[in-house]
Amino acid sequence: MSPKRSDFDDLLAALERARGEIGLKIHLAAADARDEWEDLEKKWRRLRGRLDTIGRVAENTAGDVGEALEQLGKELKKGYERLRKVL
Repeated sequence: MSPKRSDFDDLLAALERARGEIGLKIHLAAADARDEWEDLEKKWRRLRGRLDTIGRVAENTAGDVGEALEQLGKELKKGYERLRKVL
């Protein structure tokens, strides 16, 4: 028995729904990735600025700041890894 026109219509409708859903998810994922990238860029600028400041400050006063910068660096690394997986 050969497929009927209605079978093809049902298949086409299902494919169109899947296509639309996937297209929307890709669009939203791209927007989420852009938002995360912007957040990471802010953290990057903050990290660079603080490192530049520490370079101008005596080493013995930079201990606590160093720990905070290490944490910020770890956050950036995790964020970049998340984005790498999405892209």
